[in-house]
Amino acid sequence: MIILASESPRRRELIKKITKDFTVIPANIDESQLHIPACDLPGELSKLKAYDVFNKYPNDKVLACDTVVILDGELMGKPHTAEKAREMLHKLSGKKHVVISGYTLISKEKEITRTVRTYVYFNKLSDELIEKYIATGSPMDKAGAYGIQDKEFDLVNHIEGSFDNVIGLPTEDLKQHWF
Repeated sequence: MIILASESPRRRELIKKITKDFTVIPANIDESQLHIPACDLPGELSKLKAYDVFNKYPNDKVLACDTVVILDGELMGKPHTAEKAREMLHKLSGKKHVVISGYTLISKEKEITRTVRTYVYFNKLSDELIEKYIATGSPMDKAGAYGIQDKEFDLVNHIEGSFDNVIGLPTEDLKQHWF
């Protein structure tokens, strides 16, 4: 069995593309203690999360993942408020940004840490669309204030890379390196 070291409901759904034999035990780490470039955060955070859980369950396989959204070098975290979501969506409107996920898969025998990048091209968003989207509450718990899977809102023009990566777990890459 594998332990998914994540509270994310989206990661729980995505891991089912790879295995049905998993349980969820969220990691407990202080993410604010890392002061490294944004592009390095996902890999380092995934390692910290994986080891936090693996140290408690050393006979199991542990998978941890972290995802960031970066626009013009700026880390776009989870907005948590409508005002912050509005600000982020206006910044993303009509622009290209990168989504980087880092994952660590660890067992007694092996450890893999990888990062996957997907480039996301946003449509030009109207104020009306942004307000309707914020009213759903969906942006509040997502890095960059959006979920690419929210297809009823025409946010994304196209991507270069993994769709699942943008949701939060690069399943295609993970399948290639699964052990």
